[in-house]
Amino acid sequence: MLTAFCMIQARPDAIKTIAMAIAALPHVSEVYSVTGEWDIIAIVRLADYEKLAEIIPDEISRIDGITKTSTVLAFRRFSPNDLEAAWSVGIE
Repeated sequence: MLTAFCMIQARPDAIKTIAMAIAALPHVSEVYSVTGEWDIIAIVRLADYEKLAEIIPDEISRIDGITKTSTVLAFRRFSPNDLEAAWSVGIE
């Protein structure tokens, strides 16, 4: 499973409408409004890389009010247990 994080800049008056439209897309698992350079972050989960080439430019980027997107791909997911084991030095 491929996980991508799509950061989105939007017109301020359209953020809520855009977030709701993105959340309704079938491959989008979560959508957040955020602070900072980006207005919205969407987590996209796909079976293969080729589908990403359709979802971002053909579906998400075409939603009215979006002014810019940037997408990053995840290499690996770490659960809380994984992180604890990675940073543990064996001191109790």
